[in-house]
Amino acid sequence: MDDLLALDNQICFSLYAANRAITARYRPLLAELDLTYPQYLVMLVLWERARAGQATRVSDLGARLRLDSGTLTPLLKRLASRGLISRERNADDERVVTISLTEQGANLRAQAEQVPQKLLCSLDIPPARLLAMKHELNSILRVIEAREEKGGSSA
Repeated sequence: MDDLLALDNQICFSLYAANRAITARYRPLLAELDLTYPQYLVMLVLWERARAGQATRVSDLGARLRLDSGTLTPLLKRLASRGLISRERNADDERVVTISLTEQGANLRAQAEQVPQKLLCSLDIPPARLLAMKHELNSILRVIEAREEKGGSSA
């Protein structure tokens, strides 16, 4: 690399730009569901856990989505105000909040099932290439998170 500080040489910028471009492709698809992309991610986890018969604590949801409570709480409040989820404090420990899908939230899943296929069609990238990229990104994420857990730095 000629210039380590050139924007086009930054891995972070490539990830950022790709993320923004893909998220923009989601926007019209999610508008049909009246969901933002972060709300969609929350709903994906809740639908996944509901199918498995698992309760979802806010802390578990935050860990799964890698979001802090300051980011997650407003999202959950908006979903609750729309009647898609309910939030309930644990009677034994009020710090623990459990999230449940309402009937309306559970029913939204049927509409959402078309989103991934429509997204794939809009990207015009072979699914095998996208899957390989997803696996590689997950592998990189695991390495980074394992290093963070050990308290290591990247330098």
